[in-house]
Amino acid sequence: MEGNPTQFEAIGNRLGFRVAEDTEKTLSLVWQGPRFPAFLCLGIALLLLSVSVPILYAIYLNGFVGAAGSLWYFPLMNFILFGISIYLLSQKRTIVIDNTRQNVTLTKKSLYQTTLLNVDYPEIKKLSLGIDQVYSGFAVAGSSSAQTFPVPSLRLFATGDVSILLDRGSLRRLEELGRGVSHRLNRPLEVDPALRRA
Repeated sequence: MEGNPTQFEAIGNRLGFRVAEDTEKTLSLVWQGPRFPAFLCLGIALLLLSVSVPILYAIYLNGFVGAAGSLWYFPLMNFILFGISIYLLSQKRTIVIDNTRQNVTLTKKSLYQTTLLNVDYPEIKKLSLGIDQVYSGFAVAGSSSAQTFPVPSLRLFATGDVSILLDRGSLRRLEELGRGVSHRLNRPLEVDPALRRA
């Protein structure tokens, strides 16, 4: 195994990989990042341009004196929102199960970093559809600690009982994805009894 499996854990309750390529030799899965918050930030930033551009022009002409100078934080907010949206849009995860190379490759990309995890088939001990306890939110000062709730998850377990998160989401979607991965790896899909009862 090359890479650190803990870097592929996720805070959220779902990722939602889609199948990008499905052939006899390769199964390729892609997650494009948190699109809704990215486009929300981008939309707000574009709306704020109608305010920020005149303020910047007024500051350029008159400096920081007068009414426009006291609104310098609008262009700054605009810049920060653009930065956040670009960062979110740059996030991408891929999982490639390659029968030719007998290898599973996980990739996590962002604006400034690319992280890889390579696992060879002989290192994979089992494929499991189980339950993760995911935080529903973050504790803030004076509040009770954040609560957890169960979410179905699909994981590989490698040599040394190392757990590798593939995906989280709805049980039906993960079962379908798990069958495809199981077929490629030639490993049975083990389902948590608690999920069968559900």
